Amino acid sequence: MRLLGVGMCAAALAVGLLAAPAHAQNGTGAQGLRGAGWALKDTGKDARFRGLAAVSRSTAWVAGTKGTVLRTVDGGRSWRDVSPPGAVAEGLELRDIEAFDARRAVALSIGEGEASRVLRTEDGGATWTETFRNPDPRAFYDCLTFFDSRHGLAMSDPVDGRFRILSTDDGGRNWAVLPSTRMPDALAGEAGFAASGQCLVSAGPRDVWLATGGGAAGRILHSPDRGRTWRVAESGIPAGDPAKGVFALAFRDRTTGLAVGGDYRTGEASPRAAAASADAGRTWRPASTPPPAYRSGAAWLPHLRTAALAVGPTGTDVTTDAGRTWRPLTPGSFDTVDCAGDGGCWAAGEKGRVGRLEGAS
Repeated sequence: MRLLGVGMCAAALAVGLLAAPAHAQNGTGAQGLRGAGWALKDTGKDARFRGLAAVSRSTAWVAGTKGTVLRTVDGGRSWRDVSPPGAVAEGLELRDIEAFDARRAVALSIGEGEASRVLRTEDGGATWTETFRNPDPRAFYDCLTFFDSRHGLAMSDPVDGRFRILSTDDGGRNWAVLPSTRMPDALAGEAGFAASGQCLVSAGPRDVWLATGGGAAGRILHSPDRGRTWRVAESGIPAGDPAKGVFALAFRDRTTGLAVGGDYRTGEASPRAAAASADAGRTWRPASTPPPAYRSGAAWLPHLRTAALAVGPTGTDVTTDAGRTWRPLTPGSFDTVDCAGDGGCWAAGEKGRVGRLEGAS
């Protein structure tokens, strides 16, 4: 589902995140947070970046409008424009990117029919290869995810009444549509949101989840076998309108997950904009204190077991109790957020805006 542009300008923020001490890394998360915020990193671009891949504190990739892809390997001090020339020439909307390291990445462009494509690089973006171009005018791809450097999936809005899943087992070099016989029927008007690259997420070697909106309910589908069989659950996040539903998922492991969303239209209320699951997505519990507005991205803080971030056009929120309650962290617009295993967390959004969460000492 194509997401219309929303957001607001925001000033640069003073920041600080104390790294979790060793004794707190397995704790609740509250012990390791101290006045977190974002340090903005000048990209020199005005593209809107909804695709983000955090490789480490030093290395990150962003992808966005006008076929733009940027990469940093020095913590955001400098950015290399590694945009695929063909994507730039055609003005493709790159809404998701998954990176394995500083050299290998896979990007997804969205749109009806042939606008939905997958591009792959093995040389840090110096060259790109188009490895999939959607031949079906009924399909519209929204998000992709990888379980490891070989196995990955991409998802399309429903075709013939069911979400379509594309699969690779060679790192994105080749793709094939999976059978949909064990995919639940989609609701009328149901689709995914190409808002942050997080409508399809994975955890571990086989588990994957798919977030929906637009239909009568905001639903979350789970597959334990890389997209071959699925079960569905209602998230409790309101839908019932093309602008409302679940926009992003984040799973810390195969059982513990978060969902965020709401109504992306500026000025519209977004009650019950977050939910959490402790059973691999079989059931979802609405947050008792949700974020105050629509949120399009979420990520777990790697070394704090119950701490996570949610971002959207009006600000960033934090939970330290695994999604039961959220509190505002900073103002400022971001569309997506991602954290690497070494604790490096990045966020990206409109007008070339990219930030990194940093320590205060």
